[in-house]
Amino acid sequence: MDLLANLNGALQYIEENLADDIDLKEAARLAYCSEYHFSRMFSFLAGITLSEYIRRRRLTSAAFELQTGELRVMDVAVKYGYSSADAFSRAFQGLHGIPPSSVKLHGPSLKAYPRLTFQLTIQGGSAMNYRIIDKESFCIVGITRRVPIQFNGVNPEIASMWKSLTSDDIDQLKKLSNVEPQGLIQASMNFSEGRMEEKGELDHYVGVATTKECPENLTKLDVPAATWAVFEAVGPFPDTLQNVWGRIYSEWFPTANYELARGPEILWNESKDISSPTFRSEVWIPVLKK
Repeated sequence: MDLLANLNGALQYIEENLADDIDLKEAARLAYCSEYHFSRMFSFLAGITLSEYIRRRRLTSAAFELQTGELRVMDVAVKYGYSSADAFSRAFQGLHGIPPSSVKLHGPSLKAYPRLTFQLTIQGGSAMNYRIIDKESFCIVGITRRVPIQFNGVNPEIASMWKSLTSDDIDQLKKLSNVEPQGLIQASMNFSEGRMEEKGELDHYVGVATTKECPENLTKLDVPAATWAVFEAVGPFPDTLQNVWGRIYSEWFPTANYELARGPEILWNESKDISSPTFRSEVWIPVLKK
């Protein structure tokens, strides 16, 4: 509840400063969390990035002013942070479908994006199994590829990564695994800003967690010492896993005493038999105590 109230306080600050410079560090301070956590949590809860929300709110306010005020297009452009009338016109037409110069002349239909308010909705009440552990630094050693972000179903690029591993590659990786989570794992990081709109890409790793030296034929990702929230998903793959992943951000973080930390999101699967109705996975998320 506190996180939702704090997020709404940050949104109020943004709303009051649409026509001024918005300091995201100040917004994060009002939300009582880091700028990184604030930006990521906003995206997960709202379904759009923070920068896109601010852009839409500014262009909505700009349209109201052009309809009802006496300001010139250039005056409104400058007021809402655009350095030129051309840049403002492109952004305005991209959102509303018409140039700003036509607003007063033709009384056209415009798009309005109302301000957001986060509220707590009680759903289902199904339990989430998780544990908190502290880990020393380790490495993820394996193969990596920049892949498109995909919410539902099996990502073909990630499936292709798995298919590229030979039996010798897998044996080599398993011999390197010496810390939790044991065995073959996947990790994702460096998400594009449009993650929650299912846009852009991420860095994906298939490999193992280890403290051993990285062989020359593999890639290494250094992971610093951190606290991890580990969530269990048991059920049909990938639907159960994707549902748990969404609930981590929409249900667990808003009520937990932790915030998101920088680092990879790790996935561990118990077996290769993804057809099992009780397929078991773990999602590892780096966190900081508030």
